[in-house]
Amino acid sequence: MTFDPFKIRALVPQFDALSEGYRLASAATRARHPVEADLAYGDGPRQRLDIFVPPGGGTGRPVHMFFHGGYWRANDRENFHFVADTVLAAGAIAVIVEYTLMPGARMAQLVDEARRAAAWVSTHIGAYGGDAGRLTASGHSAGAHLASYLAQQAPHEHGLPATRPKALLLVSGIYDLRPIVLSFLQPEIGLTAEEVAAFSPVDARQAPDTALTLVVGGAETEPFHLQAQDLAFAAHKRGAPVERLTVSGQDHMTIVRDMGVPGTRMADLLTETIARGAL
Repeated sequence: MTFDPFKIRALVPQFDALSEGYRLASAATRARHPVEADLAYGDGPRQRLDIFVPPGGGTGRPVHMFFHGGYWRANDRENFHFVADTVLAAGAIAVIVEYTLMPGARMAQLVDEARRAAAWVSTHIGAYGGDAGRLTASGHSAGAHLASYLAQQAPHEHGLPATRPKALLLVSGIYDLRPIVLSFLQPEIGLTAEEVAAFSPVDARQAPDTALTLVVGGAETEPFHLQAQDLAFAAHKRGAPVERLTVSGQDHMTIVRDMGVPGTRMADLLTETIARGAL
């Protein structure tokens, strides 16, 4: 059997147990915290987001958006509600975003949906006590790829997104699509040469006013480290503030789980990202 460094299910022995852990942790989050669920930021059936608001009311709260992974073709936002635990503990509003899946949609649509979700938040979050001027975002795996475009201009575009977060936490992301064409994913999502050229973040123009933190687990395969290294280099060259970190012992599944676990390095990094946006 050919080794594929992107085939996470084959690389993480506890893949199914960890996935079930996401679901159970998210159910526990919903049991602890009220959620405004299934809010539409567009007309598509998966153009939806869920909002968790810290207790106590008030206005002017920081806002944090999270985009789940799944290689652009899997997963649902409800199974990542556990991220809201850390966001709420930081005194911020949590927005968990869903998007249309490939191959039913192409990359241009997914990037557009991420930006539409951010624009919806900018317009409507005041009604929930949030301050759109204190916006941050994070994403895991394919979600990190999509979240990056909240602060980037693709090569075929003519301007940076109007709604930009003050800081991004990008976790175990894909920033150069060229290796994906050679992976097990290609028969499933069918990336075109045009998509690879237009939607690889390493080739995008980076907004200099958004701080980037790029994180990879120490137990992840080499391509994920190279992806973060290449984006960090590209962002630095374009004048954007960027930090690249490796979290020891974490694999592609545990690293996102820990974003919702108090006291872990990943929960601390998420809290620090929210704090940057709150300044």
